[in-house]
Amino acid sequence: QVQFVESGGELVQPGASLRLSCAASGTTLPTNPIGWFRQAPGKTREGVACISSRLKTYYTNLAQGRFAISRDNARRIVYLELFNLKPEENATYYCAPARCFTTGSGSTVFPHDASWGQGTQVTVSS
Repeated sequence: QVQFVESGGELVQPGASLRLSCAASGTTLPTNPIGWFRQAPGKTREGVACISSRLKTYYTNLAQGRFAISRDNARRIVYLELFNLKPEENATYYCAPARCFTTGSGSTVFPHDASWGQGTQVTVSS
């Protein structure tokens, strides 16, 4: 099973931007879609964004038009860029294989055969 290591989280001020990285072990990224998830203190883990092996992207309502997911298959890394961060987005961010789809009410991202890593902590505070 492929393992993922998340990095890039840090303490930032409101309005700042960050780029999170999700590095996969092994020689290639899985052909599965890869999703980013976050878990705020006291809350359940929720899907934020997802990208397929063909680079089709999905964003849930949590992304609010300010997140961008990308994928570098050659480097085996999936990125999540966070723009104009808000304090309510304090959370630990994780990546994992995912299932993603879009309906009339928006996109849904949920984990599929996930083996959770340590995640990367994003703290937004002035």
